[in-house]
Amino acid sequence: MTDASGPLLSVERLKKYFPVAGSQGSMLHAVDDVSLAIGRGESVGLVGESGCGKSTLARLLARLHDPTDGRIVFDGADIGALPAARFARSPERARIQMVFQDPTDSLNPRFTAEEAIAEPLRLLASLGRTALGERVAELAAQVGLPTELLARFPHQLSGGQKARVGIARALAVRPDLLILDEPTAALDVSVQAVVLQLLERLRRELGLSMIFVSHDLNVVRLLTERVAVMYLGEIVEVGPSDQVFRSPLHPYTRALISSIPGQGPRIRLQGEARSPVDPPASACRFHGRCPDGQDRCGRDKPRLTNIDGRAVACLLAANRVSSPE
Repeated sequence: MTDASGPLLSVERLKKYFPVAGSQGSMLHAVDDVSLAIGRGESVGLVGESGCGKSTLARLLARLHDPTDGRIVFDGADIGALPAARFARSPERARIQMVFQDPTDSLNPRFTAEEAIAEPLRLLASLGRTALGERVAELAAQVGLPTELLARFPHQLSGGQKARVGIARALAVRPDLLILDEPTAALDVSVQAVVLQLLERLRRELGLSMIFVSHDLNVVRLLTERVAVMYLGEIVEVGPSDQVFRSPLHPYTRALISSIPGQGPRIRLQGEARSPVDPPASACRFHGRCPDGQDRCGRDKPRLTNIDGRAVACLLAANRVSSPE
């Protein structure tokens, strides 16, 4: 049943483990015990180093992966309990769409731009030939793709044009949630700005909820209302974007933000990151790299705790709030 007062998407203790080839039962913990909620019309950023699990989490939410454990509830429906093959035929399938990192890889080279945009409509909507053509033309105009380009194949389009085709394709079936996995990473800087402005305009005009996965912290700061920070499969801090970027509470978040030009001295982490394969259950995964780490951090696992209007997984975060530097 739909609950208009609740979050559009909520994730509870979500896990995704992958078996390690050539080992006896070892598992790579790509996403580990993640809980998160996305409001209706809200834009949430997901940030972290490469390999932290953010793209795997995005694919779980889009139901391109089946979870190992945990719940994914979309508008009251537990879609995580459906196998991916059944979800593809469910009513919720059209309501969650994804824009992938590299538009060249995500577009079928044998499809024209028009065919690529029309494909989800053929699969998920019942439209006649005339209505289908009108909807494709409407989508092209919505994303700023000239009509004369619809007959071209991907290799005949620029990076920005291919990105617009990918966005139009994701919007074709009028989703409520758009998941964007590094949507501008493969584009030139000048083109990135144009595509990001397009995404922000579409979010406002269509009332979309968005999950924006990116390593570009400046982009996340500008385009999102909340941000979730991941480290080795876990979320270590969640809060309003302006608060998190202005006064990060988790030491890992502080190190990430210090890499933004103009954010003060760069915090250079020492040591090596722990392996995501069978990580210890009773220790902070950031222990050994953390500049504030103490002995107890290697013995006690922190849990996400509400501090100063945010959720932070750090045993020392409360001290930092009460004794600011």
